[in-house]
Amino acid sequence: MTFRKSLQRLPSDSPVVRDGEAIVREARARVARHVAEPSRRAFLTRTLSLGGLALLSGCSLDDNAGVASALDGISRWNDRVQAALFRQDVLAPTFSESQITRPFPFNAFYGMDEAPVIDEADYRLELSGLIAERAPWRLDAIREFARVRTAEQITRHVCVEGWSAIGRWGGVTFGDFLRRIGADTTARYVGFKCADDYYTSIDMPTALHPQTLLALTYDGRTLPREYGFPMKLRIPTKLGYKNPKHIRAIFVTNTYPGGYWEDQGYNWFGGS
Repeated sequence: MTFRKSLQRLPSDSPVVRDGEAIVREARARVARHVAEPSRRAFLTRTLSLGGLALLSGCSLDDNAGVASALDGISRWNDRVQAALFRQDVLAPTFSESQITRPFPFNAFYGMDEAPVIDEADYRLELSGLIAERAPWRLDAIREFARVRTAEQITRHVCVEGWSAIGRWGGVTFGDFLRRIGADTTARYVGFKCADDYYTSIDMPTALHPQTLLALTYDGRTLPREYGFPMKLRIPTKLGYKNPKHIRAIFVTNTYPGGYWEDQGYNWFGGS
């Protein structure tokens, strides 16, 4: 999607639009300065896109630090664009049982045999931050809450590595759980800490999206170890790295929490 098409979907007085138009103008000026051949310059200035602009705007061609800083700025700007375009009433596609990918792929920053082994009896979900009821939850209590408010979906998992797979997830709508524990739903972020040392965070509108699921089962059975036992967050509107597994703690905050891959340069919003 080009910048112009993205910006046309936003109100004309939006700060994102004003910032974006300024970035486009600067990028075009830099293309003109650094590309001497007229035909190549014309091609580039006509085809600036979200990806192309990340490579072109604000970059000094002989200054790696400047390039890194510029790309970081563009990434943050992309986060703002994605957040502005996000709608809670727009749902990700759902699929039939016959379309489920079997076996569903394992994916993590370690091998399958290194996935954490969690003792169900000892497990406690820790809660902190802008939450009224911070008492830890036992797994059986979470399952009972999910039994009363059962939610299930067959949706596509999209990995940033370029592959996708369709899976069947069951549990409780995450927004229902947040409201049950008295989370401040006007806060900006919800963060997650996991048993495998992974961590990430999402925006509150995504947390409250009707398809964002605190998943306890996969394909009708207890969530297997390789898919995130005892629970994972399933967000079909985001890329896979925004779907934390083996969750051991949830917190709500107005302070930017970052994430395992996000702190290494991945886009934070991570919309799919």
